[in-house]
Amino acid sequence: MTQTPAPQHNPDDEIDLRELFATLWAGKWIVILMTILFAAGGVAYALYKPDVYQAHALLAPADGESGGRLGGQLGSLASLAGVNIGEDGSSNTVVAKEVLQSRAFLTDFIRRHELEAPLMATKAWNTRLSEWVYERQIYNPETGEWGTGENGNSLQPTNWDLVKKFKANHLSVSENKDNGMVTVSVKSLSPVAAKQWTEWLVKDINEHMRAQDIEDAEASINYLEAKLDETNIAGMQQVFYQLIESETRTVMLANAQQEYVFKTVDPAVVPQEKSEPKRALIAIIATMLGGMLGVFIVLIRAFIRNGKHAPETTQTSNTTSK
Repeated sequence: MTQTPAPQHNPDDEIDLRELFATLWAGKWIVILMTILFAAGGVAYALYKPDVYQAHALLAPADGESGGRLGGQLGSLASLAGVNIGEDGSSNTVVAKEVLQSRAFLTDFIRRHELEAPLMATKAWNTRLSEWVYERQIYNPETGEWGTGENGNSLQPTNWDLVKKFKANHLSVSENKDNGMVTVSVKSLSPVAAKQWTEWLVKDINEHMRAQDIEDAEASINYLEAKLDETNIAGMQQVFYQLIESETRTVMLANAQQEYVFKTVDPAVVPQEKSEPKRALIAIIATMLGGMLGVFIVLIRAFIRNGKHAPETTQTSNTTSK
């Protein structure tokens, strides 16, 4: 029976912990220096970053009456007549959530509430005076004029810039899949602005969806009335009357409901505590990175030094053996 030879033990493959500790101890000042430098840099960076506040509004889908357009058999007849009688309340909520994050809606929102300068040209919020601190080279709040860049082009942001900045740095929309609740969150350097922008978003999306449904219903009513005048069939006339009644009901309900798509369960309030930056976490991570980098430098220096000494040791051994 052939025996498998035991693997040969090569002492060079082992890590000598005592030698490793001695190497690190010899380079301890490098490790300490790198740790202190990174810690100081992390603290400076954390202190330099301004406080950011976040306001939240918890919303519930409104009752199905907000999308109360008739369905079922009458809906099929409406489709045959060339009329879209709309979706149910849940679908209306899904559409509203997507519209809330759409480029067209956000562009209109930013322009209507004149948020261009607060979004693109502020560097801080003056708590004592309750006013924005602007980057004067970008925007002059006294004259309302935007500055110019080095190439002479105006620094006034485009719609693309405004929406990109707002979605990336300020707006957050999330949905609880279990209960359908929607949370709208807005970040800002100003706690007052964070609350106000959140309230404006909720109000504007309700008004936008209300106006859209009213516009669609009124267009359907005009179309149905024109079709009603064209037909003499009693059965079709009855269907058209029912459809017109449905669309009229939609307009009445839309005008009557204050919160059309989303009902506010927990309104936004002025945040009393900042949401970021996490200064302690930044300082700890920077300190750990500095220590690891210091250890890495010490080990690399030791590896290079040992690599240079190895050929000399080999040459000395060969001379002695001769």
